[in-house]
Amino acid sequence: MNKTYYITTPIYYPSGKLHIGNTYTTVFCDALKRYKALRGFDTYYLTGMDEHGKKIETVAEERDMHPLDHVDEMAKETRALWDRLDITYDDFIRTTEKRHKTVVQKIFEQLIEQGDIYLGTYKGFYCMPCESFFTDTQLGENNTCPDCGRETSQLEEESYFLRLSKYQKRLLNFIEEHPDFITPETRKNEVVSFIKQGLNDLSVSRTTFDWGIKVISNPKHVVYVWIDALSNYISALGYGTDNDEKFQKYWHGDEVVHVTGKDILRFHAIYWPILLMALDIPVNFRLHAHGFYQAKEGKMSKSKGSVVYPDTIINHYGLDELRYFLLRELPYAGDGIFTPESFIERINYDLANDFGNLLNRTISMINKYFDGTINRNPDFTHEADAALEKHLDETILQYKESMDSFKVSEAIKSLWSLISRTNKYIDETTPWILAKSEDKKDDLENVMYHLAESLRHIGILLTPILPDASQALFKQLGVLERLQTWESLEFGAGKTFDVVAKPNPLFPRLDSEKETERLKGIIRGEEDEDIEPVDETNLATLDDFNKLDLRIAEILNAKYHPNADKLLVLSVDAGEKEPRQIVAGIAKDYTPESLKGRKVVVIVNLEPVTLRGERSEGMLLAGSNKKKLEVLTVQGLNAGDHVS
Repeated sequence: MNKTYYITTPIYYPSGKLHIGNTYTTVFCDALKRYKALRGFDTYYLTGMDEHGKKIETVAEERDMHPLDHVDEMAKETRALWDRLDITYDDFIRTTEKRHKTVVQKIFEQLIEQGDIYLGTYKGFYCMPCESFFTDTQLGENNTCPDCGRETSQLEEESYFLRLSKYQKRLLNFIEEHPDFITPETRKNEVVSFIKQGLNDLSVSRTTFDWGIKVISNPKHVVYVWIDALSNYISALGYGTDNDEKFQKYWHGDEVVHVTGKDILRFHAIYWPILLMALDIPVNFRLHAHGFYQAKEGKMSKSKGSVVYPDTIINHYGLDELRYFLLRELPYAGDGIFTPESFIERINYDLANDFGNLLNRTISMINKYFDGTINRNPDFTHEADAALEKHLDETILQYKESMDSFKVSEAIKSLWSLISRTNKYIDETTPWILAKSEDKKDDLENVMYHLAESLRHIGILLTPILPDASQALFKQLGVLERLQTWESLEFGAGKTFDVVAKPNPLFPRLDSEKETERLKGIIRGEEDEDIEPVDETNLATLDDFNKLDLRIAEILNAKYHPNADKLLVLSVDAGEKEPRQIVAGIAKDYTPESLKGRKVVVIVNLEPVTLRGERSEGMLLAGSNKKKLEVLTVQGLNAGDHVS
């Protein structure tokens, strides 16, 4: 039976559009989940949304919406974003769901009954954005929130309290006995210091708003958002229900990992384990609290136009490019900085030059010298072989150690060290010189084999980091599926390589200066116009019109263009043997899902063009005015029918 691996993001607060901070956590967990799956673990990945609280109620009022309508909309947008990011989550929990609310109410009543929750009165300073009360000694200057720096207000209300103080010593002992419970070490030290100052009992209910889960035995109270939210990690697994197989399997399994930002460290490192202790549930998780991405001038700010949104980056530069930067640039125990300059540099130097060029050179040389096919011949070796093979073995060990300890950035560094070493191997072996001598043919094939086999290893280790690029590498090298596994990470496992006739660059090099300025504009929210205005003064003749082949076509599939936020890439059936691809500038008015199955009018005899790297074999007809654009659709006709 495979070992289990249960990993979670925090559930996100649906008060606004998700940025690269939320995206980093989600991609980070996705990389770890893919890594463990590659290793053969039975994985389960949970993410979701925290949908209760005064802040949500207030935002919904400002939008003139019911809170449920607001969170429904935000949940839909969030799931669409995670789908675009190809996040391999297994469950998306929402705290407004019945399966969650029932469990929270049951937990609350149990804790009241056993005396771990009691009724009292709370007076203190309250921060609405953080949904937290603070004592006088905890506040910042001018009574500001110590977590977010915003202004707090003084409130007094009847409240239920969780007896944190009862479990203070037990929690400290647990942390001492489990040194890897909280990572990085600096975060653990923060938590221990906070606990030793003395834990005050925690207010866990509210009476000043209604948007939350009602306390069954006292319905004027709603459950405090952190007790509500934290319980998602077990409610999603069926805890407290008749269907708790997932809870028994994954929570009581081999590895449970919570990943959060450092801003919510205290809630996960103190309140959550104490809640589990009170419920007599094993504290069976490890907690990793990472740092933040900032702009060069400091914290990202909407007013300063420095907030980076993942969808716009994907539209213009691609998914793997974004994943690579996010996972590479944030250090294990610190904060990272996102700048347009550094983002473009990572694409050009790491992805295009180091990695992409290595693959292109290798495939080109295999085609040039061996007509696309090479075989392993262990009888021939080069003096540089041993060093490369040793580096391969060391990289696998370093990579594994780093990924297992949440040091994804370090794992990537070790992998790029292998890429650099493989590039150096080319310089050491000088295949272009070996190719000049017929009696060096076997030596040359040995060199080509080492390059291809090293790239196969690189592709496997890249699978959790760059899922699309790793698959493209396997395809171009002709690597069989059984040789794309963790178990096949043994030098010589791939005996033969049949490469593609012509390599396709995985990461085309960008114009650094031009793209840096362009990205700055994108982050500021400026329009990125790609289409030149058309001169409409020329009149067309009837002969001109008759040259056009207009047909009905059914849209079979649609997706966002990987390098342009205004374009969609459509696959259409125009009544021909094979579907044709059309690139259309309608992404601001239509989602891919909304177009599938529509019958539209297309011009099929236009000369094909390439738009931002995607071939377009026709044109879609649409009407537009200053307010909207609408694709022309028809009913009652079939794909391939002519329009005149």
